[in-house]
Amino acid sequence: MKLDNVKVLGCLLLALMASAHALDEEEIEGMVGRLNIRGAMHEMPCSLEMTSIHQTIDLGAISAGQLQRPGDQATAKAFQLRFKDCQRTAGKIANERTGNLTWSAHQPVLSVAFDAPADADDPRLVKVQGITGMGLRLTDAEGRDVQLGSRGEPLFLPLGDSTQTWNVQPTRTSAPLTSGAFRAVVDFRLNYE
Repeated sequence: MKLDNVKVLGCLLLALMASAHALDEEEIEGMVGRLNIRGAMHEMPCSLEMTSIHQTIDLGAISAGQLQRPGDQATAKAFQLRFKDCQRTAGKIANERTGNLTWSAHQPVLSVAFDAPADADDPRLVKVQGITGMGLRLTDAEGRDVQLGSRGEPLFLPLGDSTQTWNVQPTRTSAPLTSGAFRAVVDFRLNYE
């Protein structure tokens, strides 16, 4: 009888191990996952909010009647870059237009460069795709033209959070005006020193 008990006990043990192994396989198949985690650590006086990094600016329907002659402009549309967590730090940056140094002992200072293909008829304007006879004028909050590919006027950022505003404005060029959907892509780069 002892031998039969050992056999039964051995069979039970094998059955338990097999069911535990099957349970492990089920758990592995049904509950496997993976987290891919990425990031970057860098020292900057401010962070740019994620909603500012990729934006779509909808200019809506523009009437050809607003853009009869070269230089005519339709209504401008504002867009913002939102900065957060600006730290107390000394900042300085050279103004590319004047050569003057802008600095602060307590505030971050930065400039923004906008880069896009220029319109062939008016290189101050962003080239649009899909139509002719119109480009996009970019201006800062003070109404100064953005020079494509160049750093803009230095900006003092207050401590904490802040919002900086620019405008985009459809502007007639000397090319024949056509109608239809249009688009443009403008990249921007923040410059700290």
